[in-house]
Amino acid sequence: MIDQKTVDKILDAADVVDVVSEFVNLRKAGTNYKGLCPFHNEKTPSFMVSPSRNIWHCFGCGKGGTAVGFVMEHEQMTYPEALRWLANKYHIEIVEREQTDEQRQEQSERESMFIVNEWAKNYFKDVLRNSADGRAVGMQYFRSRGFRDDIIEKFQLGYDLPQRDALARTARLKGYKDEFLLKTGLCYKTERGDLLDRFSGRVMFPWISASGKVCAFGGRLLDARTKGVQQKYVNSPESIIYKKERELYGIYQAKREIVKQDSVFMVEGYTDVISMHQCGVENVVANSGTALSVHQIRMLHRFTNNIVLLYDGDAAGIHAAMRGTDMLLEEGMNIKVMLLPDGDDPDSFARKHTAEEFRTYIEEHQKDFIAFKTDLMLQGVSDPVKRSEAINSIVKSISVIPNPITRATYLSDCSRRLGIDEQTLINQMNRFVDSNLDEKRKERERMARREEREQTAEQQPATVVVQPVAAPAASSFPRSREALIIQFVMKYGEQVIFHDVETADGDKVSVNVAQYVDLDLSADDISFAEPIYNEILAEAVAHSSDAGFKAEQYFIHHSNQQIAQLAARLTQERYQLSKSYEVETTEQSLRNQVQHLILDLRMEIVTNKMRTLQEQIRQASSGEQLQPLLEAYRDAQQIRNVLAKELGSDIVAT
Repeated sequence: MIDQKTVDKILDAADVVDVVSEFVNLRKAGTNYKGLCPFHNEKTPSFMVSPSRNIWHCFGCGKGGTAVGFVMEHEQMTYPEALRWLANKYHIEIVEREQTDEQRQEQSERESMFIVNEWAKNYFKDVLRNSADGRAVGMQYFRSRGFRDDIIEKFQLGYDLPQRDALARTARLKGYKDEFLLKTGLCYKTERGDLLDRFSGRVMFPWISASGKVCAFGGRLLDARTKGVQQKYVNSPESIIYKKERELYGIYQAKREIVKQDSVFMVEGYTDVISMHQCGVENVVANSGTALSVHQIRMLHRFTNNIVLLYDGDAAGIHAAMRGTDMLLEEGMNIKVMLLPDGDDPDSFARKHTAEEFRTYIEEHQKDFIAFKTDLMLQGVSDPVKRSEAINSIVKSISVIPNPITRATYLSDCSRRLGIDEQTLINQMNRFVDSNLDEKRKERERMARREEREQTAEQQPATVVVQPVAAPAASSFPRSREALIIQFVMKYGEQVIFHDVETADGDKVSVNVAQYVDLDLSADDISFAEPIYNEILAEAVAHSSDAGFKAEQYFIHHSNQQIAQLAARLTQERYQLSKSYEVETTEQSLRNQVQHLILDLRMEIVTNKMRTLQEQIRQASSGEQLQPLLEAYRDAQQIRNVLAKELGSDIVAT
């Protein structure tokens, strides 16, 4: 891991204008810079970069953060990868933390395997372009698919010579060890001990990870050997650098366009991806004919919520479209399905159409997944039992969708389509929801028992933590009272607003914004509805008394990029006043604003509670149920009236 002093040096060196201007055309706008946002389509610039605060923010899509966050978002890198990118840009030597012998060995092994794969990729490219076999066989195949030279280069395509030991001999001459040729799967050993090429005589498709490293290869047979052969393609075996369920073909070439279009097309094969890029549709990846895994779905979810399953219209294409869809729904993805005309797959269709024609066809023919599944499963079905089974399958798919409003919308649509009472569908869906929750609980318990068995006697007992539902991305947070309070905590958390406050022990202390918010809310056991807000407040309180602590800079440069982006969003103003119009934030004005915001939040909580009680009172079926509800409502009224007076309003109890 990168040493903290090195991280600090990188953060100090990273100039946000310098970094962003490598990717965005910026122009001066007062004290800031402005440009077109690279993360969504816009014609009027709403993307701002502030050199004084060293942050960027888009007022159109809501994204923002530091130079590190920009590199992570634009290049789709992890936090450590972005730090290394910046270190390389500013010529800063990376100092690693002390690692165990085992960690050092594994890291060395991983790096060696990536180095060997990178060399192999270049070897295959060179063979394709410069050897007689490569040009006559490999290049001829790519030409027959209509691939241009720029596309062949973009996907780093190559060819492996038919001589079965050609790569092994060349690698040894270059000094690469047999150990890593075997571990990467480029070669294998026969019973006699001969080292042979796994991909001899095949055209080569490198698998490049989202971070740009060659993690594996796919090779395709070309000649008469393909006749009657079921497995035309061979992939690298799994290793410590390649897990098939964690990779998607084309993700490296597609990631920027996926973010820009806020959508991804999922196809089956290598040539589907490549042909669509050549056609001009670049936000496309392939799962290479296997069912989608949770890891792959979550990787895509980093870039977009929207996925279009794009397959040919035969039985195999329909089957492929149905695979893994419940997992996509469960992960909160919005799914559409489009089947191409019979006889066409994405590869052949892309070669016959322009990008504009392709996108137009998709817009006109894609279907929402639930509508697609409904039409598919109920078409021509008259048998009541089979119809019931199909409807159950549709409702089960709806039940895994995490958003309750989306679930309700789909159920309403299904009720109308199927002619079945909506309440009946709701009741059945609730049974599936309960069953899903019960299964997840059992799975957690099984995992807990397994962890306990695996731990040694010296270790602490395993603890199972049920993670809360992930908070929405920074761009989706409303400007609610909660958000406004957190905005003040982020901007002014360390600033003192009360002096000489007497404690229970008789001591006198000063109280800053973060501490006051925490004390006031915790007095009535109030917490924020958004889990990330509670995390921010706790951190602000923990650090607010530290010497030199500045809440705004701390959160803007937070290692959790969700918090960093939220900080950039909440602390950045779209329009700047000139110096002559700026209003100074005094201790008194800050104290008044914070107190008023907390009173507003309390009023909102009480008002919502009263609405809930009113509904419960209306539904009460007996005097025994009604009496405590009426008493609770009167208590809430009294609290509301007190709060109203403090806020300067008069509310008459009703």
